[in-house]
Amino acid sequence: MKRLFVALSILLLLLSCHRDDVIEPIRHDNPEIPLNIPSGFPALNNAINKNKPTKYGVELGEKLFHEKKFSGNNTISCASCHNQSSAFADNNIQAIGIYDRVGLRNTPPIQNLAFMKFYNWDGNKLTLESQPLVPIITHEEMNSSILEVIEKIRDDHDYKNMFRKAFGDEGITPDRIYRSIAQYEYTLISSNSKYDKVIRNEGETFTESEARGYQVFKIKCVDCHSTELFTDQSFRNVGFPLNPSTEEGGRGRVTGIPTDYMRFRVPSLRNAEYTAPYGSFGQFPTLRAVLDYFDNGVSDADNLDPILKENGNRIPLNEQEKDDIISFIRTLSDSTFVGK
Repeated sequence: MKRLFVALSILLLLLSCHRDDVIEPIRHDNPEIPLNIPSGFPALNNAINKNKPTKYGVELGEKLFHEKKFSGNNTISCASCHNQSSAFADNNIQAIGIYDRVGLRNTPPIQNLAFMKFYNWDGNKLTLESQPLVPIITHEEMNSSILEVIEKIRDDHDYKNMFRKAFGDEGITPDRIYRSIAQYEYTLISSNSKYDKVIRNEGETFTESEARGYQVFKIKCVDCHSTELFTDQSFRNVGFPLNPSTEEGGRGRVTGIPTDYMRFRVPSLRNAEYTAPYGSFGQFPTLRAVLDYFDNGVSDADNLDPILKENGNRIPLNEQEKDDIISFIRTLSDSTFVGK
């Protein structure tokens, strides 16, 4: 029976992926929530045009995001791994799901997702609406199915009322669950750090160390961590220690292209102060450990990023530069966003 639920869930996901032309109408009693797009941020993911956040859609999505009935034993919600105080990451080396099962990768923060072209470390999802089923059915995460989730919540009075307010009737469907969670996640925009205030001339100024770090960052880091997201959203092999799991292949796991082996999406550095450990499976406990590794020399690979190959497989940094870069990265911390 469990396998049947999983198979049907996958079928529902595939069917929902072919419903890109379906747009839930926005009603006058459920107004659209305008996103405050920060100056200089890249374009929104096109999917948002077909699933614009609404007052009640976002409220429903937030409730579903914290719903532990999504897991097989009612113990794990999206928020269990994506904690606001950690910029919606979890500070574990690798994600920990149902029955304390350890996942393949480190939990990424979920911020500014409305502007991302790809989701997950390997970019296997192109829209937020297609992402929620993955943790629901994954053995190490929630180990359930979307049909089980609907069965658990369909008679709940609060949910019936919230689905009616968000979508016009009490129907609880996979598509509506995915859309409402995505609407909530679209609103998680972080753009009020010290860095942002300095750039906007709002009375903040960098310390000497932060200013030096910004200059070193622009010379030695910005090729990958560019744009106001502090990621260029590319996939790169930067020679980090390899995940020992035979299931890991990085971007190559998605594309099947050998040169994509162990390439991962460049992470945003916004709120990095809150999201340790770092790396696709938490290889580095601190930002200093990451910088030390780049300085000492990364692991070689045929598809190692050209920037590293051209510099002898390293990014040379002295101790003062490391201190200053970390000082600058901390200016990207948005205390309002994480609720601190």
